[in-house]
Amino acid sequence: MGGKVQKQNGVSAEAPIPLLTPYTLGKFQLSHRVVLAPLTRLRSWNNVPQPHAILYYSQRTTKGSLLIAEATGVSDTAQGYPQTPGIWTKEQVEAWKPIIDAVHAKGGIFFCQIGHVGRVSNTGFQPNRQAPISCTDKPLTPQTQSKGIDVAQFSTPRRLTTEEIPLVVNDFRLAARNAIEAGFDGIEIHGAHGFLLDQFMKDHVNDRTDKYGGSLENRCRFPLEVVEAIVDEIGADKVGIRLSPFADYAEAGDSNPEALGLYMVESLNKYGLVYCHMVEPRMKTVGEKSESPHSLLPMRKAFRGTFIVAGGYDREDGNNAVAENRADLVAYGRVFLANPDLPKRFALNAPLNKYNRETFYIPDPVLGYTDYPFLEDSE
Repeated sequence: MGGKVQKQNGVSAEAPIPLLTPYTLGKFQLSHRVVLAPLTRLRSWNNVPQPHAILYYSQRTTKGSLLIAEATGVSDTAQGYPQTPGIWTKEQVEAWKPIIDAVHAKGGIFFCQIGHVGRVSNTGFQPNRQAPISCTDKPLTPQTQSKGIDVAQFSTPRRLTTEEIPLVVNDFRLAARNAIEAGFDGIEIHGAHGFLLDQFMKDHVNDRTDKYGGSLENRCRFPLEVVEAIVDEIGADKVGIRLSPFADYAEAGDSNPEALGLYMVESLNKYGLVYCHMVEPRMKTVGEKSESPHSLLPMRKAFRGTFIVAGGYDREDGNNAVAENRADLVAYGRVFLANPDLPKRFALNAPLNKYNRETFYIPDPVLGYTDYPFLEDSE
């Protein structure tokens, strides 16, 4: 792609592929458009980020690159998987600092994805073995997990009262403040993948009769209150959001996903968020691509900030998305996990390491984490 350009000495060189062209993300200057997607890795003992994450994130950093940290819990009720990081305690904030410093030392831009699993949990992950919280008291069916647990058992959730919801909004606000205190450049609100915010948005889950249920506007009220609180706390120029209106993760589907996606992006425009990160309709369930008649294009056109797409992209697909203006940036998960020098490999059109799904979610601090090989230095 891009054709030849003449160098001054008469030697021609490939013009950069669309993915490797610079981009201005709010106040941040990106050198390319290949984003590290937020990836749960289950290697944060007792919900505290560990020193081995320093190498993992710095390996995947290039000058002017955007990285989004793995889903990070906003409170002690936010966890649903073993050894996932949080950002609600002083200890967690301090543990993130050297990881962030390593990314910044290589010139990277680092956002923290903050979230709450809602009903995708069980009493074993909850303080005092209490029930997980959600918009509903409908339990999830036990399911074979993508995250390394053979069969996940989910406890019947407790329906949040109307009065409790502002307290959860405040948990998100404080987590965002903590992320900035730790040194992150911004935060991504996790509004996707069947977790708490998504549970409220989706009519297959939300069966409330108060102001947080029923109409589309009511179902989106809580997520938008979270957005507003965080924007007020840290500034819209440091806030992005991830949404998956078309996905059916954790039984969180919607009867009209396109209307949901459009309503959310149009509402987000009022807050001036720096980006919206959306999961492609073809990723209906975790890790499985399928044909879909739907498109993110209407949401792309409606959203006034930077639009990031994710979900099963390869090099060609990502180039096309940028070249055809279907996205500004493309987030890569599994291939970036397995290829720490992914932007360089894309530049050279080099072969990619294959990822090993068996080591995605094991607690090993090296295996399947920081031991994927770099390209042999070709200079």
